[in-house]
Amino acid sequence: MSLSRWNGLALIVGAGGIGRALASQLRERAPGLHVVLCGRQQGPGVAWELDLEQQDSRCDLAPRIASSGLPLRLVINASGWLHDQHHQPEKRLQQVDADALLKSFSINAMAPLLLAKAVEPCLLRDHPFHFASLSARVGSITDNRSGGWYAYRGAKAAQNMYLRSLSLEWARRFPSACVTLLHPGTTDTALSRPFQTFVAADRLFSPERAAVQLLDVLSQQTPEQSGAFLAWDGQSIPW
Repeated sequence: MSLSRWNGLALIVGAGGIGRALASQLRERAPGLHVVLCGRQQGPGVAWELDLEQQDSRCDLAPRIASSGLPLRLVINASGWLHDQHHQPEKRLQQVDADALLKSFSINAMAPLLLAKAVEPCLLRDHPFHFASLSARVGSITDNRSGGWYAYRGAKAAQNMYLRSLSLEWARRFPSACVTLLHPGTTDTALSRPFQTFVAADRLFSPERAAVQLLDVLSQQTPEQSGAFLAWDGQSIPW
């Protein structure tokens, strides 16, 4: 169904490069949607403060949605964590750090599932609804041929399992809902910037191009396809 025909409330969670580009593209392509960008802190472009790691913040979400007076039509989780000043992706076992494992699991695996839990009270059984979350090809166990990146790979694989299970539950309880895991490809954002050296120029996407591609894929998904793990070009990724 064309995005131009979607109506209701859309939440983009995560105010990084891809999240902001998704919000911008949705406003342009889906005029019937009221698009709200959510981030850890309010600021330019961020309408709702939402910290997925904080229970109080998650609990505030359903009342906010209800107060909008609009049916919830779309939620995209565009948050994620790969590295910071203290942690880098691991190249070998001895670099594995418990704090990094926990942080990656909290943001990349638990947060998307807890976001789904937070918005579930707002779902209507017969109203179309899409829930999408950014995953990563490196979270595919089958596709893992180089090893390393323990914290990120493991957390993304866990997210895949969580949301696959969610898709099966919602198929019974909310048959008009569709859950999709999306791999955006390597995108020129702060998350991937230190690791772009060996990426071909035509496979390094701007956030704007990534957003266009992801929305093209998402708009083609139906409840019958719920639980799919798809790349930016619509191709299925093995679990």
